[in-house]
Amino acid sequence: MQTSFTRRDLIAPQRLRGLMQRSDLYGALQLGSHVGAIAVSGTLLWQLWGTFWAIPLFMVHGVLINFLYAGQHELSHTTVFRTKWLNMVFGRLIGFVMIFGRDFDWIQHSAHHQYTQNWEKDGELARVPYTLHSYLLWMTGVTYWITRVTRMIRLARGIVLEPYVRPDQHRVVVAEARWHLLGYALIAVLSVAAQSWAAVILWLAPMLVMKPVHQLQNTIEHLGLSHESDIFRNTRSTRTNALLRWLCWQMPYHTAHHAFPSVPFWQLRQLDGELRSNGAKPYAMGWIEFQIEVIRKLSQKDESQYPYDEVWVVPTRRGARHLEAA
Repeated sequence: MQTSFTRRDLIAPQRLRGLMQRSDLYGALQLGSHVGAIAVSGTLLWQLWGTFWAIPLFMVHGVLINFLYAGQHELSHTTVFRTKWLNMVFGRLIGFVMIFGRDFDWIQHSAHHQYTQNWEKDGELARVPYTLHSYLLWMTGVTYWITRVTRMIRLARGIVLEPYVRPDQHRVVVAEARWHLLGYALIAVLSVAAQSWAAVILWLAPMLVMKPVHQLQNTIEHLGLSHESDIFRNTRSTRTNALLRWLCWQMPYHTAHHAFPSVPFWQLRQLDGELRSNGAKPYAMGWIEFQIEVIRKLSQKDESQYPYDEVWVVPTRRGARHLEAA
C-alpha cells in the first residue's frame, strides 16, 4: 500500500501489534449475529409472505444479505478469525451467496489496497468516470449486478481480462467461476423440481432489489477524493450510528482500515481513536449528506472534469469535515 505518511508517527509499533490480534470469539459473535439476524428476518418473511408485513421484512432481509459482503471483505483479509481456515471456509460460503467468488474478490481487493485510487491499477476503482446518469444507474444496482454476473460468466468461459489478475492466478478464478455457476444451476434445477420459490423470495429477489442501500456505503469510501497515494486524501470514513457500524462490520472507520488493513474489524474504533489522537484527520461524511453532494456535483459536470488529485466532494456542514469521536 502506497502512503505519504510515516506509520510510526501515527501509532506505536507495540500498540499496533496489540490491535492486530485476531479473535475467534469476536469473529463468531459478529458473523453469528449477522447470520442469525438473516435467519430471523428470512423466517418471518417466509411465514408472512403475502401480507403487508412482508414488505418491510423483505427490505430488512435484503439489506442484511447485501451487507454480508462486509463480512466477506473482512474474511478475505483473514482478520475475522484467529483460526485461519475459518476465514477461508466462511469467505467462500458468503462469496457464493453474494455471487462474488472469494478468490477473485481477494485478488481484486489486494490490488485495491496496494494501489488505492490509482485508476490504472486499483482492482476495485478502475472504471470509466461517472456521469450523473451512469452514477444513478450504479446506485440502483442495475449496472452493478449486470457487471457482476457477466464477469462471472466470462471467467467461467476461461476469459480473464483483468490486468490485476496474474497469469498464474487465471486457473484459480476460472475454476471458481465454474463451480459457482454449477452451484447456481443446481439450485435452479432443485427449485424447479420442488416447484419452490424459496431461493427467489429468501435470497435473490431481496438481495438484488435492496442493493441501493449497500451502495450508500460502497460509494462513500473513495468517490470524490484525490487519486494521490495518501490514505488521508483518497479514503473517506463514514459518520453513522452503532447499529450501522455493526451492519457494516465497522467499515465506516474506513480510513483507519486502509491505513492498517491487518487490524481486525472489531478493533477499528480503537485504531481510529489512536490515529486521531496522534494528529490524523480522516475525511468523513454521512450517507445522505454524501449522496446529495455527489449528485449536485455530477449535475454540474462529469467526474472526468474534476481535478484528478483534488478532493471535490466535501461535507457541506461546517465542522463536519473530519470524523467525530464515536
